[in-house]
Amino acid sequence: MSWGTELWDQFDNLEKHTQWGIEVLEKYIKFVKERTEIEINYAKQLRNLSKKYQTKKNSKEEEESKYTSCKAFQATLNEMNDYAGQHEVISENMASQITAELTRFVQEVKQERKQHFHEGRKAQQHIETCWKQLEASKRRFERDCKEAERAQQYFEKMDADINVTKADVEKARQQAQIRHQMADDSKGDYSSVLQKFNREQHEHYFTHIPGIFQKLQDMEEKKIGRMGESLKTYADIDRQVVPIIGKCLDGITKSAESISEKQDSQMVIESFKSGFEPPGDIDFEDFTQSMKRTVSDTSLTKADCKSDPKVPSKSRNKLWPFIKKNKLMSLLTSPHQPPPPPPASSSPSAVPNGPHSPKQQKEPLSHRFNDFMTSKPKMHCFRSLKRGGSTPEDFSNLPPEQRRKKLQQKVDELNKDIQKEIDQRDALTKMRDVYMKNPQMGDPASVGQKLVEIGNNIEKLRVEVHKFEGWLAEVEGRLPARNDSSRRQSGLYDTQNTQTVNNCAQDRESPDGSYTEDNSQEPEVKVTPTEFDDDFDDEEPLPTIGTCKAIYPFDGENEGTISVTEGEILSVIEEDKGDGWTRIRRKEEEEGYVPTSYIEVYLDRNTKGAMTYI
Repeated sequence: MSWGTELWDQFDNLEKHTQWGIEVLEKYIKFVKERTEIEINYAKQLRNLSKKYQTKKNSKEEEESKYTSCKAFQATLNEMNDYAGQHEVISENMASQITAELTRFVQEVKQERKQHFHEGRKAQQHIETCWKQLEASKRRFERDCKEAERAQQYFEKMDADINVTKADVEKARQQAQIRHQMADDSKGDYSSVLQKFNREQHEHYFTHIPGIFQKLQDMEEKKIGRMGESLKTYADIDRQVVPIIGKCLDGITKSAESISEKQDSQMVIESFKSGFEPPGDIDFEDFTQSMKRTVSDTSLTKADCKSDPKVPSKSRNKLWPFIKKNKLMSLLTSPHQPPPPPPASSSPSAVPNGPHSPKQQKEPLSHRFNDFMTSKPKMHCFRSLKRGGSTPEDFSNLPPEQRRKKLQQKVDELNKDIQKEIDQRDALTKMRDVYMKNPQMGDPASVGQKLVEIGNNIEKLRVEVHKFEGWLAEVEGRLPARNDSSRRQSGLYDTQNTQTVNNCAQDRESPDGSYTEDNSQEPEVKVTPTEFDDDFDDEEPLPTIGTCKAIYPFDGENEGTISVTEGEILSVIEEDKGDGWTRIRRKEEEEGYVPTSYIEVYLDRNTKGAMTYI
């Protein structure tokens, strides 16, 4: 089927149809262009969304990203970023393979169509011109025939008239002959023009126009085929990224399957474990013992202590604002937990007249319950940072387990820095050797100064590593062992540090590791020095009620305790109240608590109610 033979008389309709086909193609190009804009905007929005929820560096989120659920979420965000990249690929491929190509193709089709219809119009104009020539020749031939017929009639009329001269008759005859000759000429011309027109018309309708229409048909079919190929490309572009998008979705599924609830729970333990032991059972406190006990030379009753104005317990019952300034912090951090047992190398029972280790009683229920309910092991350090405090270099403001992790992390970082410096030093050393063998390549002295700087840096880093390793060894030595109950008790006590109290003066740290924030006590602690200086200065020191001898060395590292050496003689100013601690004084200058099982106590028998632990 050909347009040239079937649509030989539909020139105008074909012109409209081909124009409509180009408009359809342009509409499709516009559709693809808008699709590319949607894809690029969608990819941009996906990337912004992924970036919005990405973990920010040097933030709390970066520390929390170690959990498997957080890692899976971050992996999902990364996959979505790649997913967005595939939509960018769709946009780019559609823009280059469809929009740009079809735009050029449409311009070519428009130019070709214009040329074909220009040829068609030219052919139509030519056939119309031939038709006009034929009509003119026909009218001329018709006119000449009519003129010849009138001339012939006039001649015959003149020839039949007897009154007309012979000359007039001859003139009419000649005129009739001339008109007949002109008619014959017009007939010949008309015949020639008609034959020419017929040839031109045949060529026009069977050669020129079919050829032009065939070209238009080929152009239209090519345009339709190109649009079909473009639609296939449109689908292929999407299909090409489907496997990659599938991999992105598979990655999201894989990251979801990598989530481990148990591992995250274990990480929570590692992140927040303090290393402290939970509080033990609270022993029953029998307040009727003070009524049953009798006053004797070998016993010291609580009733005697209350009746004697020089008994130290009376001064300890005063309100905090009226306690002497240098004793305030000691009382805030006074030992409430059971004292550490004596060293395993010797037993108190093996020492002559050595003190037996009394049953380690718990602190009063009200104190332990208050400390337990208000304990916040890590909150105090954050509060100090918010209030302008600074984190100690040795991380002593952290609980033992967290401090150990921070110190280990610092040691690892320093070791990595040392290794980097060593690698750089080795590379510069090789470069210097090359320069020494080949002076034209460079000056060895220029490398020497850098080697000296690197050596100094390595030395400084090693000093830092040694310092942090010392702190780490100290912490690891104090952390409780899992199967060593005695070490666990001593480790709990040794993990206390004075720097926590200095850095977080607003919070209270008890020897068992609990950090209390009692709002009702804060106003009492924050008393200005000028308000009660007079009352503090007037308070008399506690009297001496006996002496003691240290049978074991003790390192008093916590606030409220005092260090003693083996064999040292000190003064006793407050006996053991049943909690395993005795308050002593050294040379009227230092005073504090030591474990009763570490000393041998000799109370002054002249003191009312004094007794000796034997």
